[in-house]
Amino acid sequence: MSRGFWLLLCGLTAATLVPLLLGGTGLFERLLSFPPELLLTMLGMIALGWYLNAWRLRLLLGRRHIAAGRSVGIVMATEFAICATPGGAGGPLTMMALLMRDGVPPARGTAIFAVEHLCDLLFFLCALIGVLIYALTHALNPYIGSLLGLAAALLVGGLALLGLLGRFHRQVFRLNGRLASRLGVSRRRKHRWARKVLGFRNALRASLRLPYPILLAVFAVTVLHWLLRYSVLYLTLRGLGSELAWAWTFLVQMLALTAGQLSLLPGGAGSAELASAALLTPLVGASTSAAAILIWRFVTYYFYLIAGAPVFLHLAGRPLLARLVRARQS
Repeated sequence: MSRGFWLLLCGLTAATLVPLLLGGTGLFERLLSFPPELLLTMLGMIALGWYLNAWRLRLLLGRRHIAAGRSVGIVMATEFAICATPGGAGGPLTMMALLMRDGVPPARGTAIFAVEHLCDLLFFLCALIGVLIYALTHALNPYIGSLLGLAAALLVGGLALLGLLGRFHRQVFRLNGRLASRLGVSRRRKHRWARKVLGFRNALRASLRLPYPILLAVFAVTVLHWLLRYSVLYLTLRGLGSELAWAWTFLVQMLALTAGQLSLLPGGAGSAELASAALLTPLVGASTSAAAILIWRFVTYYFYLIAGAPVFLHLAGRPLLARLVRARQS
């Protein structure tokens, strides 16, 4: 437990130091001048995003299967686990464990988590296409063009990998079986994991074969959630007196959060701030960038930890927390 705690603490310290060193002595003046009512509005947007994600979860499960209040709690606990574990590895485990208490099989819970993330990727693809159309109708400097090209390459590459995995999943299963045999995994354990993987595949297929109106509603809720969350940086810059198009703030957040995920630090703490500082400073300046990063990450990361921790402990309890810690240390 101490190892995971110190890893998270070091990440949070690094996340705070990056904007502090970037902003200099004028940083606190910029923060104090930020409108408090705008900060409360953005926190309300995050709370509304939790409700939308809970609605999405209920649509995928069937509304009568789980109460509205409990679904919000599951979403908050899952988001906390994503923010507190490297690469968000604790998210699917938390959702699966909490849904099991409501009678949802583990394979179906994991499949629902996968469907939600597939909807997220589809939103990012549509949003990136919209940003590209916006860029073609406006003056585009070389720096913005390079950001747009990098974001497109990352998203298309990720979708291509998922497509190849879906197309050749049987070959991947066989390859994993051969690797497990060479590593000395027993036949019984291989069969047990094979049953789990096949159960997940069947549950994923069943979720993707839901009626089209439900799938469209799930995607619509996904779009609303991400529009709210990806408007936080835009509103933050407006509150600091900087005019930057929503499309460019979307690119900065997408690339910075991708860098945070690839770093495998809890919530990308430190790496996301460093990447966003490198991307945002050429657009709005150092002092504005530093203040915006602190406010943006407080709303979209620290607030998830602060609000989600008591919900996680209430719903999941210490046994699941200890399980997450052991998985994070392995």
